[in-house]
Amino acid sequence: MSEQNRTRITVALAGQPNVGKSTVFNMLTGLSQHVGNWPGKTIEQKTGEFSRNGLNIRLIDLPGTYSLTANSEEECVARDYILRQRPDAIIAIVNTAALERNLYLVAELLVLPIPVVIGLNMVDVAEQHGIHVEAHVLEAALGIPVVPLVASRNQGVGDLLDAVERLLDEPEAFTPNRPVIGEEHLPILEEIRSHLDGYLPSHYPDDWAALKLLEGDTEVTARVREALPEDEWTSTHDLLKQHEDAYLDIAGTRYEWIGRMVRAAVVRPKLGAVTLTERIDRVATHPVWGLALLLCIFAFVFWVTYTVATPIVEWLDVAVMQVVAEQVRLLLASAPVWLSGLVVDGLFAGAGTVLTFLPILVIFFAMLGMLEDVGYFARAAYVMDRFMHWMGLHGKSFMPLFLGFGCNVPAVMGARIMEDRRSQLSTILLTPLVPCTARMAVIIFLAPAFFGQAATFVSWGLIAFNLILLAILGILINRLVFRGEHTAFIMEIPLYHLPNARTIGLFVWQNTWAFIKKAGTLILIFSAVIWVLSALPGGDIEHSLLAGLGRRLEPVGRWMGLGDWRLMVSLLTSFVAKENTIATLGILFGVAEGSGSLAERVAAGLTPAGALAFLVVQMLFIPCVATVAAIRQETASWRWTAFSVSLSLVLSLLGGIGAFQIMRLIGY
Repeated sequence: MSEQNRTRITVALAGQPNVGKSTVFNMLTGLSQHVGNWPGKTIEQKTGEFSRNGLNIRLIDLPGTYSLTANSEEECVARDYILRQRPDAIIAIVNTAALERNLYLVAELLVLPIPVVIGLNMVDVAEQHGIHVEAHVLEAALGIPVVPLVASRNQGVGDLLDAVERLLDEPEAFTPNRPVIGEEHLPILEEIRSHLDGYLPSHYPDDWAALKLLEGDTEVTARVREALPEDEWTSTHDLLKQHEDAYLDIAGTRYEWIGRMVRAAVVRPKLGAVTLTERIDRVATHPVWGLALLLCIFAFVFWVTYTVATPIVEWLDVAVMQVVAEQVRLLLASAPVWLSGLVVDGLFAGAGTVLTFLPILVIFFAMLGMLEDVGYFARAAYVMDRFMHWMGLHGKSFMPLFLGFGCNVPAVMGARIMEDRRSQLSTILLTPLVPCTARMAVIIFLAPAFFGQAATFVSWGLIAFNLILLAILGILINRLVFRGEHTAFIMEIPLYHLPNARTIGLFVWQNTWAFIKKAGTLILIFSAVIWVLSALPGGDIEHSLLAGLGRRLEPVGRWMGLGDWRLMVSLLTSFVAKENTIATLGILFGVAEGSGSLAERVAAGLTPAGALAFLVVQMLFIPCVATVAAIRQETASWRWTAFSVSLSLVLSLLGGIGAFQIMRLIGY
């Protein structure tokens, strides 16, 4: 390498959305990943470290971006990292089947003073659609390494790293064929560059900054104006005003450059050939059949989750949890009573019971990961666009809302893909109405004991009720708050491809592990707090501090058929985490109290009307504290956060009261 003693390198992974960049990252880093946020940003940062051939490699997964112009937060994050941190190399992942569009980002990367290696991904998918790219020809045309990949099958990923190492060993071999600005504006570019000489920060190359000024990049323009003396800025600004059309020349020469690369290396299918994606999309994106398919897929996901997970959850609760709890109680027989109670009736009954949700989570996340990996999410967004317009949104809003079925927190954060503030706020306000995995796990845990054979019908009905309410509320928010404004929907539809077991497995593992950590920290701590409040002051739960709080809430509960104060307390504690409903019920109803499972013990004191009201409130109640924090972060407003929480509280109380009173009227 350029430094003979180099043992550690940093490589940035860049690419447009839907090119398989995450698959490459997961293949290279496996479980050695760290996920957080970029400093001062809400965009997710993924880093991974691994060793290869005695070399320690730090891989940075940059946000997916179509260009390096400051049009979005993702683009700013990606280019700021490259400019400021100067990784040793950049791996640009491109979709073989959409090479023209993907090469635009490559054209911008080649302007920067960092070596680039291209990963030509999804060559198998392209071949299935009749598209063949000759990698060696493209490499010769670009003047940089081009490595064919099928990342989903781990084919070519090692070759990609070999190309990076060779490039760093022989930096003189990096001779890229960069796009060149048209002759008309080339002297202007040189003149602007001369005005910048010596004034910009070291991480801003003069050539790159001059080009961005001609493109009209607002962020670079603001930075340059701050850095230049007044006379230099005046001269530069006058030049820019005289050549405001230069951005057309820059974009035009890039597309001409892309055209030459593609003509040299790409063999396309014959005219009139119908691809696999086109055949499937005749149904998947049809306004009627596409919606029917979407509903069937939703139903299938919930049916599989319910059918497979429920027996396992019940077995874990009865055959494992209760048996282990008794064994732990026997082991602590000689310990102080308070210690035995804290461990068995507090920690074990609370956080331990929540861990029985794991089968539900694993199955649901696996189904969700598979739908995302095959490329169906974009079709679902397209199909839902018409319905989203009723709420003043567009199909892109469907994606973060759909993420809400997994967890409302990433769904709220996912609203940042909306281009305008109004769409972001609307999506964020509606997200808490999407039943997350934790809420559905509570429903799946309790519904069979509450309603027996009708549990599946009731569960689906509760989900449908939430979604109908979401649609009605969306229409009202758009009409009353945002006065009926609408936005256009522009989104890329990727090609279908076979799901990758490793990618889905990592998705399931990361989300499940996040749940386990929450159960092992937040829920564990809160379970201890609930037990202490249920034991103080005299050890009698009926006269405890918690009972006193619960009885203050009983008048509200009676309107919903919830005469037992323990049920109201369990709803209240779900604010910390939705799973706390079960954790609190486990503590208050006791691990070994009575016979049967916890759900059966809870159901024994409820009428069908009260049971339905309890589940309705559970589905609509104020979001968990993590979601509230995400809403505050994304809206940057306590007013909107308070509005969201208040709205959920009012809807849950009205929904619970309405469900109970209607059930009573029809004889339940």
